[in-house]
Amino acid sequence: MTTPDLGARVPLRLPTATATFAIGIAGYLGVNLSPYMITALQSALGSDVLTASWIVTGALLATAVTGLAIAPLCAGPRRLLVARTGLAIAVVGFGAAALVSAPAAVIAGLLLGGVGAGGAVAASGAAIAAFTNPDRVAGLNGLANRAIVTVILAVVPLIGLAPIDVFGALAIFAALSLLVSGWLPAAPVANPAAGAAVAEAMPVEVPETSALPAIEARAAASPRPGRLATVAGFVLLATFALWAVSEDSLWAMAGVMGAEQAALTPEGLGLALSGATAGGLVGSILLMVVGNRLGRAVPLVVLLVLGGVLKIVEGFVADPTMFIVVFIAWNTIYAVAFMYFVSTSAALDVDGRWSGPLLAVYLVGSALTPVIGAALVEAFGFQGFAIVLGVASFVLAVPAAFAAHVSTLNERAERAAAATATTTAEPATTEVTA
Repeated sequence: MTTPDLGARVPLRLPTATATFAIGIAGYLGVNLSPYMITALQSALGSDVLTASWIVTGALLATAVTGLAIAPLCAGPRRLLVARTGLAIAVVGFGAAALVSAPAAVIAGLLLGGVGAGGAVAASGAAIAAFTNPDRVAGLNGLANRAIVTVILAVVPLIGLAPIDVFGALAIFAALSLLVSGWLPAAPVANPAAGAAVAEAMPVEVPETSALPAIEARAAASPRPGRLATVAGFVLLATFALWAVSEDSLWAMAGVMGAEQAALTPEGLGLALSGATAGGLVGSILLMVVGNRLGRAVPLVVLLVLGGVLKIVEGFVADPTMFIVVFIAWNTIYAVAFMYFVSTSAALDVDGRWSGPLLAVYLVGSALTPVIGAALVEAFGFQGFAIVLGVASFVLAVPAAFAAHVSTLNERAERAAAATATTTAEPATTEVTA
């Protein structure tokens, strides 16, 4: 029998990838379907756009707050429990919003579904840290996310935008993710004696008694995050939230800015948004190819600075074609930077202490960006708005570089310790005959 490795990151395999990515998409699907949700709410409640928008914002904030609150539990043996509970709540909440016509039930169902989605976001984010090569895993996660969401965004309008169609899609995807949740990878076990306690989160064989010295050697040699990594983690979360505000403000105002500044038609806006999604797919593939060969600090600084420049340029473009081109280029840069933030958080702590709350933090920053973006445009005009967002990217590149550099150092130390432990415990890691 081969000794299972309970003290290190694990390679990405189809079952674990399916569970991790599907649960993450289920948690974030409400964000992507928010325009459809607003339309469905107007139909269900007979309300205006503003009222429906605030209800959807409330559901997204419920996801964000829940994800932040529950994230610490996802860095340990309760990860699977959090994922399954969150997905089950999402199925019940979104299902009620889809099937019950009473306005109070629709609103309560959406808020409850948002809470459940928060558990899925935190569990999936934490699970990303369990894999080797966080950069390529983050790239593959982004690729899967955008590909599946693109299909869903295309299919749902063909079915219809009634509550049963939109909210039903959210409930169905949460249910499908619940079915594969058993493959979600667990947090590594520092204490090998606790192996059986976490077996529910990732099916493994309990090691033979004679194999325990090898596992203990790996656990002892594995570096635990120190104070510098903790500081970097908090810096990363704060930076990511502020960056979310600067990025999603432009996304929220793109239609208004394009129409008034560059005479962009609705068809042109659709082309810009769909092209931006395609650019994100290309960026995901590039990150998978490059991996961590360039480190994280330098690529992240380059991406944030370049993204800031493109945001400023967007504010001064008057030609509709150029507006679309710059928008797509900016969103491609944004997608790659987003994935570098994810890989940075995953490399800071193998338990998922920082990758767990990261996506929830992004939701906190982005949930109110339509309001923030509109206020900035009113105060500074389109050009001033673009300059403010660009300067924000330049400033945020500094703390982002610090966190990325610490994560790279932490990952190198982790690999060195694992190599040392493997060499030290080599005789004990061979196959053990029962």
